Amino acid sequence: MATADVEDAAPHPSDQRVAAVHRVAAVGRRWRATQLAGAVVLLAVALTGGAMAVGADRVPSAVPAASSAVDPGVLGGGNLDASIAALQAHLRTQPKDSGSWATLGLAYVEQARTKGDPSRYPQADKALGRSLELNPDNDQGLAGRAALAAARHDFADALTYADQALRQNPYSERALSSRIDALVELGRYGEAGQAAETADARKPGVPVFTRYAYVHELRGDVTTARRVLQQALASATSPGDIAYVSAQLGQLAWNQGDYKTALTSYARALAADDTYLPALEGRARAQAASGDRAAAIKGMETVVSRYPLPGPLVELGELYEARGAAGDRARAQQQYALVDAWISLARANGVNADLDTALAAADHGDKAAALRAARAEWARRHTVHTADALAWALHVNGRDAEAMSYARQATATGYHNAAFLYHRGMIELATGHRTAGRASLTAALKLNPGFSTLGAAEARKALEAAK
Repeated sequence: MATADVEDAAPHPSDQRVAAVHRVAAVGRRWRATQLAGAVVLLAVALTGGAMAVGADRVPSAVPAASSAVDPGVLGGGNLDASIAALQAHLRTQPKDSGSWATLGLAYVEQARTKGDPSRYPQADKALGRSLELNPDNDQGLAGRAALAAARHDFADALTYADQALRQNPYSERALSSRIDALVELGRYGEAGQAAETADARKPGVPVFTRYAYVHELRGDVTTARRVLQQALASATSPGDIAYVSAQLGQLAWNQGDYKTALTSYARALAADDTYLPALEGRARAQAASGDRAAAIKGMETVVSRYPLPGPLVELGELYEARGAAGDRARAQQQYALVDAWISLARANGVNADLDTALAAADHGDKAAALRAARAEWARRHTVHTADALAWALHVNGRDAEAMSYARQATATGYHNAAFLYHRGMIELATGHRTAGRASLTAALKLNPGFSTLGAAEARKALEAAK
C-alpha cells in the first residue's frame, strides 16, 4: 500500500452510509406503515448495493467491548477522528513506520465500533496488512489482526493471530485480551479461564480485568466478576475507562435484576462521559425493566439515532410494541427492517452475522432463515450463546425435541442469563416437561424480571397457562 492509500478520516463514504442509517432511523419513527416498505428497500440498496439479509439481534455481542483507549500512548486521550487524521498525516511523510500503520489499523477497528460502521474494517485490514508487509513479525500488527478478526467474528483467526503476536511479545496487552475473547467465543471456557489468569499475571489492567470478570460471570461466579470489575474501576483513570468499566458493572447488575445498582453504575459512566453509548443503552434497558417505559423509549431513540446497531434497534422496536400507541406497530417494524440493512452492511464488510440473524429473525423475521443461520454458527463454534440461539431457532420452527439438548447446553455453565432460562422453559413446556418448564420460567423471572420487554411478558403468560 503506497502513501496515497492512507485514507482520510473525514469525510469518508462509509460515514455517509452510516449517517443514512442515522437519518432513516430518526425520520422513520414518524413514518407510517404505507411508507415503510419502499423506504427500507432504498436504504438497504444504498447501504449494500442491493444485498439484503433477514434478521436482527436481541442481545449485545458476548465479546466484551474494547476500551475507548485504542492505544494509550497515541489515541487514548483525545478525539478518535482527530487522532486518526494525525496518524494519516504522519504516515504520508513516514510511510515505512510499521508501528503507526498497526496503530492506524487498530484505530479503524475502534472507529467501526464507536460509529457502528463495519465498512471501516476493510480500511483496518489494509493498514494492518501494510504494517506486516513492512515488518512481518511485529507484534503490534499481529495483535491488530487478532482484534480485527475478533471484531468480524472470525474467532479462529483471532486466536491464531493472538498466539503469533504473543510469541513475539508475551506481554502484549492487546494480544492477551484478544486471546481471551477468542477462546470465550469459541466456547473453550476452561482455556479462556487459564488465558485470563495468564494475562492477569503478565499485564494487569482494565482490558484484562474486564475479560477476567466476564470469564467468571460465564461460570456463574458473579461475586468474583463484580469484585474484579470494582478493582478495575478503582484502577481506571481516564474518562473512557471509567465509563467503560462502570457500564460493565451496570450490565452485570442488570443481568441479576438489580436495576437500582445498574442505574447507579450507568450514572457513574455517564458522569465520566455523557456521550458513552453503551451506558445510554444500558440505562434505557434498566429504565424499561424498572417500569419507566417513556424514559426508556426516549433514551433508546437517542442511542439508535447515533448508533444504529442490532441490539438497540430491536430493543426500541419491542418497546414500541409493548407501548402499543397509534403507529407503534409500524415504528417497531421499521426498526426490525433497519436491522436487516445493518446486517447486510456488516456482511458486505467481512463480518459474520449469523448469530445476529438467528437471534432476531427467530422472533421478528424469517424463522427458516433463523434456523439456517443458527446451524451455520453452531458449526463454527460451540458457545452458550450459539447453543441458546440454535435452541430457540429450533423451537420457533416447531422442532422442540431437537431444541431441548441445545437449551440444556446453553445453561450448563451456570451463567446467570434470564433469557436462556426463558428459552429453556418454553422448550420444556413444549416438550411436555411442565414441572421443569415452570421451574425454568420462574427462575428467569426471579433472576431478572425485566430481562426482555416482550419475553418477560410471554414468560408470565406461559406460567399462568401452565398452572
